[in-house]
Amino acid sequence: MSQIGAHILAQDLAADNDRRNLAAIDRALADGRINDEAASHLKLLYSDSMHWFREVFYVLGKCFGAPKTAVMQYDYETDQALEQPISISDINPLSPYIVHHRLDNDPMRNQFFASSAGHKIDLAVSSIVTVIVGAQKNINRALIKITGKYYASYVNEVADTVYRVIASHEREASARAVADKIRERLSQRYISTPSEAVLSIIGSGHEKIAVDLVRALDRVERPRMRLQDVWRVKCLFDLIPQARTFIERIQAMMPERIISVRDSFYNMKNPRNYRDAKIIINIGPNPETIIPMEIICQVRSFFEFESRTHDVYEVTRKKKCARSDNMEAKLANFYEKGVKEYNRMICDCLEDLFDRVGWNLLYSQGDSAAMFEGFPRECKLYYPQKILDNINEKLDDAIENELFKINDAPVKLSRVQQAQIFHFMARFVLVAAMPYMQRDWAVPATTQAGKLFNFVMTEVQRYYKK
Repeated sequence: MSQIGAHILAQDLAADNDRRNLAAIDRALADGRINDEAASHLKLLYSDSMHWFREVFYVLGKCFGAPKTAVMQYDYETDQALEQPISISDINPLSPYIVHHRLDNDPMRNQFFASSAGHKIDLAVSSIVTVIVGAQKNINRALIKITGKYYASYVNEVADTVYRVIASHEREASARAVADKIRERLSQRYISTPSEAVLSIIGSGHEKIAVDLVRALDRVERPRMRLQDVWRVKCLFDLIPQARTFIERIQAMMPERIISVRDSFYNMKNPRNYRDAKIIINIGPNPETIIPMEIICQVRSFFEFESRTHDVYEVTRKKKCARSDNMEAKLANFYEKGVKEYNRMICDCLEDLFDRVGWNLLYSQGDSAAMFEGFPRECKLYYPQKILDNINEKLDDAIENELFKINDAPVKLSRVQQAQIFHFMARFVLVAAMPYMQRDWAVPATTQAGKLFNFVMTEVQRYYKK
């Protein structure tokens, strides 16, 4: 089939799917599962899907440029590429695909090497980003989310808001009674404009409370606006600093499109122990027409580990018990193994860097820029300054007491030069490694690089124990 013919076929498939999606939204509205506001928003997201898919392309092209490899179909069931190359004209919103791009301005580029037999040198960490572009989210799944967990969270936030505002003016018992009534009323049917229901419950004579209530309730995000993954992309990086460089690049490139950014690589509060970063951008034509695109950023080794535990997560989701303490604890333990696997790789990278950083100091002359200048780049999404100050102080003491010392340099290094090396390496660990949920674990290592890695991570763990 010609490229023009394939493109027309893709458009026809997308248009036919649009019609089915709009019909499903109309049925949900007629059945009372959603209201007019939710239906209108869903129709915006699920109309002209080929156009929005092209906008996804535009964002990826803007961020990465042209693909570095062939575009392949992607299989959700196995989390793998299918050996079926496809052309750009074949791509449509109904089918996921996978492609590889290169991350420009990668702060880690060409820093890590692996030596194999015959002194063959290969890159151990690359600038290649694996991009998985998901198919348009199934409309039935979207409806389940909007009327299920998103609506339940919304009702709870509305009730909590009502309680908080009224309790600041009147007795807590009155606030609790009104909050319980609004929770009951919103649970009976889909309501996304709670102000009217709240005002009818509190009655007249509460004008000051009414004004504060309406203002506070207007700030509660509506269920329909919580649906942000109709268009979704997952980017897989070798290292966390690469992911953060990518996020900062998007923020600088299209600040007016950013809806939200969440960095959870260091997150110790998620009960599932899940680690990634997420950026939501608006691919709509203006700030008033919001078409969210979700970009998940994950490190490659954690994603591969997650894929091996995919069946466990599906069981928790299908049984609707993902929030149960027992299942969440099991998932947390699974993902902790993924964190450890990733950190072992970072420790190996530290080993590769040690000699190179030392040699670079010897080659540097006076005030001239060092070869490692800006590597790894300081990131805005970082640990609190208190952690950094504490580690630097303890590291200085350890160097002073010769717990960390360079013994095999080709020339004698001064204390200042040695401190430079160890502080540089500690900074790399901080920007690249993930803290453990299991507080007493360390990478099995006897080398100086391994001991330094465990030293830094132990101090991080002490901070989180508080």
